Amino acid sequence: MATVGDIALAAAINILSAFAFLAAFAILRLQPFNDRVYFPKWYFKELRSSPTHSGALVRKFVNLDCGTYIRFLNWMPAALRMPELELIDHAGLDSAVYIRVYLLGLKIFVPLTILAFSILVPVNMTGGTLEHLHDLTFSDIDKLSISNVASGSKRFWVHLVMSYVFSFWTCFVLYKEYKTVALMRLRFLASESRRPDQFTVLVRNVPPDPDETVSEHVEHFFCVNHPDHYLTHQVVYNANKLAKIVKKKKSMQNWLDYYQNKYARNPTKRLLTKTGFWGLWGEKVDAIDYYDLEIENLSKEEATEREIVISDPKAIMPAAFVSFKTRWGAAVCAQAQQSSNPTLWLTEWAAEPRDVYWSNLAIPFVELTIRRLIMSVGLFFLTFFFMIPIALVQSLANIQAIEKVVPLLMPLIEQKVVKSFIQGFLPGIALKIFLILLPTVLMTMSTIEGWTSLSALERRSAGKYYLFILVNVFLGSVITGTAFQQLHNFINQSANEIPKTVGVSIPMKATFFITYIMVDGWAGIAAEILRLKPLIMYHLKNTFLVKTEQDREQAMDPGSLGFASSEPRIQLYFLLGLVYSVITPILLPFIIVFFGFSYVVFRHQIINVYNQEYESGASFWPDVHRRIITALIISHLLLIGLMSTKDAAQSTPLLIALPVLTIYFHRFCKSRFEAAFVKFPLQDAMVKDTLERATEPNLNLKGYLREAYIHPVFKGEEFDRPPAIDDEENNPLVPTKRNSQRGTPETGQSKYGSEIGSETGV
Repeated sequence: MATVGDIALAAAINILSAFAFLAAFAILRLQPFNDRVYFPKWYFKELRSSPTHSGALVRKFVNLDCGTYIRFLNWMPAALRMPELELIDHAGLDSAVYIRVYLLGLKIFVPLTILAFSILVPVNMTGGTLEHLHDLTFSDIDKLSISNVASGSKRFWVHLVMSYVFSFWTCFVLYKEYKTVALMRLRFLASESRRPDQFTVLVRNVPPDPDETVSEHVEHFFCVNHPDHYLTHQVVYNANKLAKIVKKKKSMQNWLDYYQNKYARNPTKRLLTKTGFWGLWGEKVDAIDYYDLEIENLSKEEATEREIVISDPKAIMPAAFVSFKTRWGAAVCAQAQQSSNPTLWLTEWAAEPRDVYWSNLAIPFVELTIRRLIMSVGLFFLTFFFMIPIALVQSLANIQAIEKVVPLLMPLIEQKVVKSFIQGFLPGIALKIFLILLPTVLMTMSTIEGWTSLSALERRSAGKYYLFILVNVFLGSVITGTAFQQLHNFINQSANEIPKTVGVSIPMKATFFITYIMVDGWAGIAAEILRLKPLIMYHLKNTFLVKTEQDREQAMDPGSLGFASSEPRIQLYFLLGLVYSVITPILLPFIIVFFGFSYVVFRHQIINVYNQEYESGASFWPDVHRRIITALIISHLLLIGLMSTKDAAQSTPLLIALPVLTIYFHRFCKSRFEAAFVKFPLQDAMVKDTLERATEPNLNLKGYLREAYIHPVFKGEEFDRPPAIDDEENNPLVPTKRNSQRGTPETGQSKYGSEIGSETGV
């Protein structure tokens, strides 16, 4: 059980660590040779040039301007200075709304902290109950929690009233924020320039047809059912093998460019390389000849595979990107059921081209269900078995347990500084280490599930991570920590006394979460801005691997925000703040520091570092809102359970109304705002279409969309596309191969509709 001294030591360690990281960042970011690491976004926008290209030799590597070191914290006001509209234009709506999540935390918890310290902390502190409980482990911090209030006390009415106040304030702020973000999204979509995804839908599970290819069947179906708006389409190819060959060929071409540049600088020296892995072993051969031959062989292999993909019917998936003449037509198609059989002709908005995850488009539709079932089972077992390291982390916070397992360490552990370090700092850092690889594992699982866009992959992975954090980090830490700390009581007391011990002990886990917040939310955020790993990797690549300018761009690529891991981490702080705001308010200031510090740091990172891969128009916001609502409901249920152990039965009926009202509030917000994030209003689509026709009457939309949704390995190449049936769009009878082969004598029309195979395709 961490004491005030343990928490103070942990705070000192983390504050010093955070300050060291910030000081290191302030110095390193000023050095010219680190410029591409700390300001890569401006390089990608071609608004910044490397300072190493000019000046004296020393100035190319070291900043000799002493004045810049004096103003080493000027990055903070600079990060806050950019207006939100300019931030959206600079970094996109996704990034701007992500920053608002941290601001939302401040809006919720700053007033809650003021109220809690003004009302709840004095009520808890004067309870005087813990001193009279024997055989119960507690610290001075626990005296500020609800555990210090005697069972059956009338003081619990204060907690009940404050729980209503806190819940209503949280819901009020959530409502205002949901409304603001929804308006931001609608304005963004209305003002956004033309994009291919505004006119395109992804059609999946195209039923088989014995007389037509997938491409012909898609064209026939949409010419019949969307005759006034269908424009063109692109079928989905299974080009995964071809993509691997193209990627390998690009790598070989990069090596060839490197050796040719090197040879041009010194033609007298013969360049050799080894034929083994990465040129580390194997026979020594002429480098330029070797890579020329490799590229030639890969080109032949690429041409063969390309021909197979284009000509083999099995390489064409029952899916297509279908584009329309207007946004209105695309909106109608994307948001409507196309067939009487709801399992066929499934349509959804196409992701923007850079957001498409091409590898997963080749997965058969039936296989997707099997994959997702397997991954669901895998997630269950991963979550279940991860309780083992969580229990290990909790054992680190229990000195008595360590001494029983390793009695030889007792003299060392009992030293005050060591004991404070173990209880105040070690559990938080251990939990942080255990969670390092988890986002990568969950992202891999989401990829296997077959989601077809990067944004969907990140959102699904974020959902898994949040569930994992909720079950293991929060509930697991509370349950296992309580069991370890009160093990003696659990064993010796009667069964009907165990719930009371648990009810008293749960608030005491606030000390563990305080240590975790300081490690992850203070020092961890400071480490984020230092970017130590990207800094080291950039210089290693720049020294040993960079051969061309393309290599240098890849070496400094900062990636994107990492929504899949960062957003669930934020949700843990919302969960902790809402759960402990009434139970143990002392935790709230630590959470405020996290939200305030993170807001400044990530605003700086979004402006200068991260280069977002895609733009979803803040489509993730309903997930953020739903998870905060979930945290609020969990806080209500835990408070009800705690009150039931405190002989405060009269408050239970009143508290039950809280989760009911919260669920009703969520349903109201969902019906009021969520449509803006999953649908595109037909009215707005018509306005944009009308405006575009007036301003660009000669727009060649088909030419604009021609290569938008072609697999990247086919970019710039011509396909054997069947001619569009533009002249027949107003004819109710569209000619197809089936007309001539299977037509009736009276009309010449096929006796099979566009949904042939509907029964067999289910």
